[in-house]
Amino acid sequence: MAVMIRCHSCGTDNLDSAQYCDQCGARLAPPVGRTLASASADEILTGSRRADSDSGRRPQKTLGSGEAARPLSARQAQPRQQGAVGSQGSPRARLVVIRSGRLGHEFPLTGTQWLVGRWDPDHGIFPDVDLDVDDLEANVSRRHARIVFQDGQYLIEDLGSTNGTFINRGARLIPGRRYLIQDGDELIVGKTFLKFIVE
Repeated sequence: MAVMIRCHSCGTDNLDSAQYCDQCGARLAPPVGRTLASASADEILTGSRRADSDSGRRPQKTLGSGEAARPLSARQAQPRQQGAVGSQGSPRARLVVIRSGRLGHEFPLTGTQWLVGRWDPDHGIFPDVDLDVDDLEANVSRRHARIVFQDGQYLIEDLGSTNGTFINRGARLIPGRRYLIQDGDELIVGKTFLKFIVE
């Protein structure tokens, strides 16, 4: 049975791997006995646990591109993606809506970290990639996923979303783990389809 974390703001039970509440989006405290000190070095650096020992799940191959949707630690042997770099040393990439909402709408990704989700001023949630208009059925969580540019690679992490995050129609990403994404990958956030493009 999975350990649950109770949200201090609204009282909702969330999976122990969630960093944010599925209901209200508040940041969650780690479960009792699970602190940064008890995390492995691999977990701290990549956000993953070795060999999925606590979940019993194994990474599965995606459909379509043949690339596996695996945690970063399982994909480190891949060549590093060298994205275009802006004048401030930050990467230049974008997400394009390819299904749902505003087809063709682009979200430029400047900087090194981007929150993907839906706008919620009442709870102070202002995502960099705001899918509020593109997600009329509210399948995207307020704090759904995070994309980061780290060590020359783009990584995506599901933040404990209700309806999941997928790469190239593969297996649902395990919340709290970072997965490598590359130019041309299709990301499914809730039921919104996005194309990841590196310029």
